[in-house]
Amino acid sequence: MRRALLAGLLVGSLVLLGAGWVGLRTWQARAHLLNAAGLARQLGTEVTGTDVERARRTLAALQEQAAAARAATADPGWWVGQRAPYAGDDLRAVRQIALAIDELARDAFPTLLRADLATLLPGRGQLDVARLRGLSPQLGDADRVVRRAGARLAAVPTADLVGQVRQAVTDLRAEIDELATLTRGADQVARLLPTLLGADGARRYLMVSQNPAELRATGGMFGAYAVVNAERGRLRMGESNAVGGLGRFDLAAELSPEVRNLYTDLVGTYPADVNLTPDFPTAAALFAKMYAQRHGTTVDGVLAVDPVVLSYLLRATGPVPVPGHPTLVGDKVVHTLLSETYQRLEQKEQDDFFAASAAAVFNAFFTRDVNPRAFLSALQRAIDERRILFWSAHPAEQRVIVGNRLGGSLPDQEDVPTVGVFLNDGSGAKLGYYLRPAASLTVGECRPDGRRLLRLRFTLRSTAPARGLSPSVLGLGLAGDPYTARTLVAVYSPAGGAVLTSRLDGAPLRVGSGSHRRRQAVIATVEVAPGATRTLDVDVLTGTTGSGAADLWHTPTATPWTTQVKSAPHCDQ
Repeated sequence: MRRALLAGLLVGSLVLLGAGWVGLRTWQARAHLLNAAGLARQLGTEVTGTDVERARRTLAALQEQAAAARAATADPGWWVGQRAPYAGDDLRAVRQIALAIDELARDAFPTLLRADLATLLPGRGQLDVARLRGLSPQLGDADRVVRRAGARLAAVPTADLVGQVRQAVTDLRAEIDELATLTRGADQVARLLPTLLGADGARRYLMVSQNPAELRATGGMFGAYAVVNAERGRLRMGESNAVGGLGRFDLAAELSPEVRNLYTDLVGTYPADVNLTPDFPTAAALFAKMYAQRHGTTVDGVLAVDPVVLSYLLRATGPVPVPGHPTLVGDKVVHTLLSETYQRLEQKEQDDFFAASAAAVFNAFFTRDVNPRAFLSALQRAIDERRILFWSAHPAEQRVIVGNRLGGSLPDQEDVPTVGVFLNDGSGAKLGYYLRPAASLTVGECRPDGRRLLRLRFTLRSTAPARGLSPSVLGLGLAGDPYTARTLVAVYSPAGGAVLTSRLDGAPLRVGSGSHRRRQAVIATVEVAPGATRTLDVDVLTGTTGSGAADLWHTPTATPWTTQVKSAPHCDQ
């Protein structure tokens, strides 16, 4: 009896001592992590600045605090505590926070600091392409470290964590997401730009301005274009013209039967209609061929941008003057180009202004001192929203680009079931500026064959006035009702999937249909009067996967969409 009592007292004492030790280490880890988090936030800003010595001191302090936090959460007592009821999940979360910050401090920030991102942007109109190419492997490694740290924290369950720990996980996830935007942008710039900017020989490109006032599937009608010459990192803007001046072509025979069925021969006839299809490589290759036929010279690629891209870049460059036109300001440029312009300029002047605006903003980027973080964030945001698109005429380069959002390629295979919602103007008006689209996608029930039902709800609201718009905005318009916007809404199923039913404002709807790159597509005509909202409901079926995740791919518009994806557990769970 005495021996059992002594054993119980010994075990109890060890438990209390263990709990006390874990409590001490938790207090120590908390102090180190708070210090490290503040230093990481500070270094995230300094790494794109010009005070390298200050950034190095911050890095040294961060590495010291991060290593101490990692050590405090690595001893045997902590290991035991992670397996205890109630507090175990919190200790596991704190351990993952410590590992993530230490990984960034050891493997990501030092690389970014050595790269000196502030020197990678153009100076005196030229980019140091040789240095950028040499840094590409290191920047790629840094991006992978940041994404790995983000994935580590994303895997931490937060529902049952105590408030302070849950908030710490949430805050660090946000910080890493912001850092990932920077590293992903830097990695893409370093991998793609040297060759594209003529490091291996002179290049010649077409930069087209997409005009979302008259919607096309990739963003907007090709309104104007400019020739861009690149050699050894230096850009020189060439002539610019209205796309309509290229004339009419007979390239419909070169279209796939799928594209001709869905979008008619217009895609191969008029340069302004090449992007009725959402597949940008198809549209860009056609446009390059039309240009070559008309001018007798080929180009190395096509770059597409829209006014919203310019608004993002202007936040990095500051206001940019355009000779003979209003100065472009970041928070006003979309309104200036897509609303005011149509009220004060004729068609030819509008196209000239669009081309001159894009050229002026890109020229400012190459000649001004630009904050690297602001630029890379603007660039990555534009790429994520598919507002910057690029196609290369060189097959080896295009194979790299096509797998990137920058490529705008409609994939015929995918890991996550993706529903496409693409908008084309159906009236020849410029009312797209006034449209406010929204979409929600809900993952539904599983079927016995493993496929899954997805429910799409798309709404389109018009903020157009009922009177007072200029003839250049109303364009051809609808007979007797020029202020009503007619939009052709193409809904694409996931790869290998199908479209089941379509309803407009609750009533069954007749739609055009076809297939495109292993996706079934339907096209619905939606007319929206000023101040009105229309609702399109479409049920689609996934391919063979039972994934509970889903994604939306949609036409970028003048005003960003409101979107929501409601996921569900995997069918196997």
